[in-house]
Amino acid sequence: MKVIVTGGAGFIGSAVCRHLIRSTDWSVINLDKLTYAANIASLASVAASPRYYFVQADIADRETVHALFEQVRPDAVLNLAAESHVDRSIDSAGDFIQTNIVGTFVLLEEARRYFERLTPNRRQAFRFHHVSTDEVFGELGPTGKFVETTPYDPSSPYSASKAASDHLVRAWSRTFGLPVLITNCSNNYGPYQFPEKLVPLMILRALRGETLPIYGAGDNIRDWLHVEDHAAALVTVLAKAVPGSTYNVGCSAERRNLEIVQEICDLVDEFAGLLASGPRRALIRFVTDRPGHDKRYAIDASKLGKDLGWTPIHDLASGLRSTVQWYLSNETWWRPLIERDNPLDRIGVFASAITQRQPQEA
Repeated sequence: MKVIVTGGAGFIGSAVCRHLIRSTDWSVINLDKLTYAANIASLASVAASPRYYFVQADIADRETVHALFEQVRPDAVLNLAAESHVDRSIDSAGDFIQTNIVGTFVLLEEARRYFERLTPNRRQAFRFHHVSTDEVFGELGPTGKFVETTPYDPSSPYSASKAASDHLVRAWSRTFGLPVLITNCSNNYGPYQFPEKLVPLMILRALRGETLPIYGAGDNIRDWLHVEDHAAALVTVLAKAVPGSTYNVGCSAERRNLEIVQEICDLVDEFAGLLASGPRRALIRFVTDRPGHDKRYAIDASKLGKDLGWTPIHDLASGLRSTVQWYLSNETWWRPLIERDNPLDRIGVFASAITQRQPQEA
């Protein structure tokens, strides 16, 4: 089996490529534009495999995508290519529209053209798996969880662009008969995540003894999923799910953002030693909340477990612990990113509005 993985040099995409090479006999064609958040070093462990191929290209480049389908003749497409940082979508939405919507459209059109020319047996086996987010569902109240039939209600330019791409995928299935799969995941964390996202940002700023900015009062709740569990879930869905299926992927690990940052502080204190000034929890500061900041997300992934037998193997406590250890042990991976883009200084769209108020101890 040959699968095109788009965005395979990104955080989740690289985890998928590593999982496929390590756990299957499939051939992996990694199509990635290599934007600021991609890192080819994340694929060092699989780069020498004869079943791994890398192509640097934009999914919105129709000519290149067309040529790749003709050359590779894939059995499946796993679409992870996306702009994904909410703050950046508020600052500048254009890249999100281009990659997440136009790019998905180009992939769908080229997949449809290719699919329609396959032999009956290969048509029956072909899959287009589109990877999305729980943010398309919008904000939950204090109770309940997102299920596969939850209505879409996106709040940010990022989530709106992902919602639009999900709708395109469904339309290409219903109108053209393309055999599609869609998964919507909760917040991912783990090794190889670009350090503008909450977990690696807080780890590395805490390590350096810098202030730890948290939006609002830190009481926004997210459901956390280890990236390696997510990668395994995606491959399970691609291999086993019936075309037209949608699955939510989550770990039932809800935490307030403040609790996540406090736990990171304690772990960095444990592994790196206290600062001269004392515990790192004292570095936490609140910043002005971002516009349209959803209060709570939570995923019901029971359908995925019931239908396909997937279960996560990482609990949040041990997963977060191993993630902190990974960043502290892999400076050679993240140091070039900091020197190139300085993502640790990106603390929100209203970065200057840091209050002097520290959180109360949980």
